[in-house]
Amino acid sequence: MAAAPTQAPPLTPEGLADKHRPTLQRALEAIRTREYWSPYPEHPKAYGEEHGTLGPAEGKAAFDALLGRRFELDQPGTDGWVGGEVSPYGVELGVEYPHADVEALLPAMRAALPAWRDAGPQVRALVCLEILARINARTHEFAHAVMHTSGQAYLMAMQAGGPHAQDRGLEAVAYAFAEQTRTPASARWSKPQGKRDPLELTKGFTPVPRGVSLMIGCNTFPTWNGYPGLFASLATGNPVLVKPHPRAVLPLAMTVRVAREVLAEAGFDPNTVALAAERDGEGIARELALRPEVRIIDYTGSTAFGDWLEANARQAQVFTEKAGVNTIVVDSTDDYRGMLGNLAFSLSLYSGQMCTTPQNLLIPRGGIDTDAGHKSYEEFTADLAGAVDKLLGDDQRAVALLGAIVNPGVRERLEGASELGETILASRAVEHPEFPGATVRTPAIVGLDGAKPESEEVCMSECFGPVSFAVAVDSTDEAVELLRRTVREKGAMTVGAYTTSPEVERLVEEACLDECAQLSLNLTGGVYVNQTAAFSDFHGSGGNPAANAALCDGAFVASRFRVVEVRRQA
Repeated sequence: MAAAPTQAPPLTPEGLADKHRPTLQRALEAIRTREYWSPYPEHPKAYGEEHGTLGPAEGKAAFDALLGRRFELDQPGTDGWVGGEVSPYGVELGVEYPHADVEALLPAMRAALPAWRDAGPQVRALVCLEILARINARTHEFAHAVMHTSGQAYLMAMQAGGPHAQDRGLEAVAYAFAEQTRTPASARWSKPQGKRDPLELTKGFTPVPRGVSLMIGCNTFPTWNGYPGLFASLATGNPVLVKPHPRAVLPLAMTVRVAREVLAEAGFDPNTVALAAERDGEGIARELALRPEVRIIDYTGSTAFGDWLEANARQAQVFTEKAGVNTIVVDSTDDYRGMLGNLAFSLSLYSGQMCTTPQNLLIPRGGIDTDAGHKSYEEFTADLAGAVDKLLGDDQRAVALLGAIVNPGVRERLEGASELGETILASRAVEHPEFPGATVRTPAIVGLDGAKPESEEVCMSECFGPVSFAVAVDSTDEAVELLRRTVREKGAMTVGAYTTSPEVERLVEEACLDECAQLSLNLTGGVYVNQTAAFSDFHGSGGNPAANAALCDGAFVASRFRVVEVRRQA
């Protein structure tokens, strides 16, 4: 007779504390000091059997085993199956996900809340860390899921969709723990009454979650953008309903499955986390956002729907990351070659399909001073085009940096870019050696005369994807004023500037402080304006139209719960 399969031993608070408390304490220290730290290695070779994790081959095999099958979650209210994801690399995934009847699922999630609330901040944080640890062990499997839903190249999907996303999740847990424990769990209150006995009370303070949290995922960075809200809500006691983008369900479905498994092993209702996959064109996010049970919403995506959520989901605390127009002021540099290389990489990474990719380069029409001599506007833009061409000249290297175009809308914007101004660098198609069905394109650079009204209309609108605009302006002062107006009216996730002038540096910094935009100055090495590091950098500011929250700070988690006080006569 075959032996019965063994079940994993239950997770106890003591066991979770022994395993994860040091990581939690180190994360708390990191958000205080803002120094570099990560518990999750980003090098692919750090994963494998010797580390107790899935290596590259095992991760690929695990991913392949998910394809062409139903993705079981054992959620209440499943009334059918949905799917249809097609990889930007031309591969049909063939995965079907449970479609939920929200009239059954949401009550089940509400019923899971009291026990999760009563567990307290520390147990919740430790359970979240166990979820993240198990996701981390399967980083290579998740990397393939991210790659084939977002179009990221494999190494980027492995790093940004894996350890960097896990860092952001852990960062949110650390902030959540810090904010919930800022108030003591109990206190004894004694007020002197002179000759009479003092007035004495005992007081208890309990962090109370708002309710069900809805996380609306995006197509390009399903885990990196999704994990902060998911784990911030979960760590503060709120059940989380994950609504993925229809083209990027798999990475978040895998996340939900891991979370449900850990919750069950820890003695909690697995319905504390659930998946809301949708039928093609169903638009379930709009329906869910107005449900009275939904009290928190995290959203990354278009400005139109983000604005609608902020205006209409009045019963919920809404956190949005929307569109912005990221700008770089180019005034002068003492490392011309380094500046060109840094800009070329920033414009090319993931085909510009990042919310932090620079779009507008503001350049004085009279040129810039550099360590290689004065460069006219025409010389600088030609040199930048040459730097991009050199970076992407080898197709093998190009596909590893560019990835694939994520959806037809990005391709259409790229194909129409030449009509917007003067073509400085034309985009070209790149054949992917492994995936012939992939749409791979190099960036385009379009020249604009900032003095023309039609040019302003172009550069004051987001053109998401591998298109950037070299905008000729009359002076650096004018560039700074255009930067101010762009951030104020259209928002920006990030701003950059190159200058050797302390006065120009002051003006740009003052503009970003006034308009509340994150600024990077004179980046010429291996750090780029479109990258942010968890525990140290703030992603967005929450202070301009591009986003109403920053990933991650205390404000991102503090309003996900309230403190309820119970007073008793001593």
